[in-house]
Amino acid sequence: FGFFGLVAAAGFVSGGGYAEMSARYGTPLDIAARTLGFGVDTVTISGLVQLHPSEILKAAGIDRRNSLPFLSVVDVRDRLSTVPLIGAVSVRKIYPRELLITLTEREPSALWQRNGEIAVIAADGMVIDQMRDGRFANLPLVVGDEANLRTKEYLSLLEAAGPLKDRIRAGTLVSGRRWTLKLDGIDVRLPETGAREAVTRLVKLEAESSLLEKDIIAVDLRLPDRVVVRLTEEGAAARLEAQKKKQKPKGTET
Repeated sequence: FGFFGLVAAAGFVSGGGYAEMSARYGTPLDIAARTLGFGVDTVTISGLVQLHPSEILKAAGIDRRNSLPFLSVVDVRDRLSTVPLIGAVSVRKIYPRELLITLTEREPSALWQRNGEIAVIAADGMVIDQMRDGRFANLPLVVGDEANLRTKEYLSLLEAAGPLKDRIRAGTLVSGRRWTLKLDGIDVRLPETGAREAVTRLVKLEAESSLLEKDIIAVDLRLPDRVVVRLTEEGAAARLEAQKKKQKPKGTET
C-alpha cells in the first residue's frame, strides 16, 4: 500500500469522500458483507396494529445500506423504543439476510385536547402519540387540563349513555372537578359526584320527552331534584310569545 497509498487514503477521508461514500453505499464493512450475501434483504415485522411498516423501518434506521453482521440489534431496539406508540420491542437476526422485529403497540384509548393540540392517549392517560392523521379520529375525545388522567371515568359515562353514546362528541373536564358533555351543539353539565347517575337521568328524559330534540343549548343536571335547561334564542322567543298568548287581557276599570 505504501506511503503514497496512505496519503491518498487520508486525502480521501479528509476531503469528505469517505463520508459521501458511506452516506450513499454504507460503510466499507457493510459493502463487503453485502457483497458476500449478508445484506438485510428481508425485514419481518410482527405485532403491527396502528403503525405501518414504513414507519418502523424509518424509526429503526434500516435501509439498503445496512448489512446483517454489522447491524446492531441493540441500537435498532433502542431507536424503536423511542416511538411513543411502541410499548415493547425485540429485534433478532436470522442469517443470512433476514431481520425479525417483534413489537407490542400501546393501545390507544382516547384523544386528549389541550391548548389547541390533540394527543392520542392510553387508558391510563399516558400520551402515546400526537394526532397526525385520521387513523384515530373515531376515538372518544376528552378536553381540558388533566382530563387525560380521568379517561376511564369519561369512558364509563359513555357506557352509561347507552343510545345517546354516538351523539356525544366530547367530554370537557371543568376546573378538574366535573364533566360537561358535548352533544350535537348541546352542553350537558354533570355534577361532581353521581355523574354516571346523572347521565342515566338524561337517557330517561330523552326517552320520555325527547328533551334533546327541543330548542335548547344546555342541560344542567348538577341538582339531583331538578333539570335546568337553557333555550336557544329562537326557543326563548317562541316561549315568550306563547306566554303572552296565555295571558288574559286586563279588564277596564270604571
